Amino acid sequence: VAREGFRVCILTRGYGRANARARVVVSDGVTVFADAHEGGDEPRLLAEKLLGAASVVSDGDRVAAGRWAQENLSSDAFILDDGFQHLRIARDLDIVTVDAANPWGGGQLLPRGRLREPLKHLSRADLIVITRAELATDLAALRAEAERLNGKRAAVLTTTTRTIDVRPLDPSMLPNTDALSSHHPTSLPRFQQPVGAFCALGNPQAFFEHLRRDGYDLNHTRAFTDHHRYTQHDVEDLAREARERGARALLTTAKDAVKLGGLHFALPCYVVEIALEFDDEVRLLAIVRETISRRK
Repeated sequence: VAREGFRVCILTRGYGRANARARVVVSDGVTVFADAHEGGDEPRLLAEKLLGAASVVSDGDRVAAGRWAQENLSSDAFILDDGFQHLRIARDLDIVTVDAANPWGGGQLLPRGRLREPLKHLSRADLIVITRAELATDLAALRAEAERLNGKRAAVLTTTTRTIDVRPLDPSMLPNTDALSSHHPTSLPRFQQPVGAFCALGNPQAFFEHLRRDGYDLNHTRAFTDHHRYTQHDVEDLAREARERGARALLTTAKDAVKLGGLHFALPCYVVEIALEFDDEVRLLAIVRETISRRK
């Protein structure tokens, strides 16, 4: 969208931040202003990844935040994070992601399950993206069910998750860091296998399974609650448990890494950077460009 000349702003609630009622400008697209504690872990990560392409604003009232961004950041295109049920804002393109590792959230609405709306509301989606397709037990059946629930009015695309980098959390604390960044775990120093892994995600088991598929020998895993705010006590317990089980290093996600600054690890800690690969990126871009053309 930014490449088409729009000034993009991501509007997000910013789960897990210190003051959920405050409006926090995490980034104006040029500078990152707020840390994960102030703005939320996902907004902070988005701000870092999208510098030069999009601003990021955390606010529970996304209508008011959007108006503020129009007036103060000259924003003219908005992306709502987790906004399918936020009906106060009119949308030009509703994109719904379905996690192939846990596609229908147990079939129950929050708090009994993970669904925020009944499955029948998938009929409103303009585009459905099945994520983590490599973990699907029956991808064809999942795609067919998504099409059925949607009434076959939307395109259904799939993505797979690929590791693109493994980097030290704190390069200054680790020896031979030039050799540690890699696209494949086998090039990591041999003494660092086996490893422990930890994360604070909505679906932690999917991350652990991704590492196993990448070839890592996991002998310890620890799942914290989604958006968990780490303390020094947490990482000390984590390192002790992993070391007792023979782990030589720890692995975590980029979303977790933005909350770990300033904490000391007794074991080397690495951040696994991932990317999504679409089965039909050409079609995805065509859908986005068609949506944009209707607004020009």
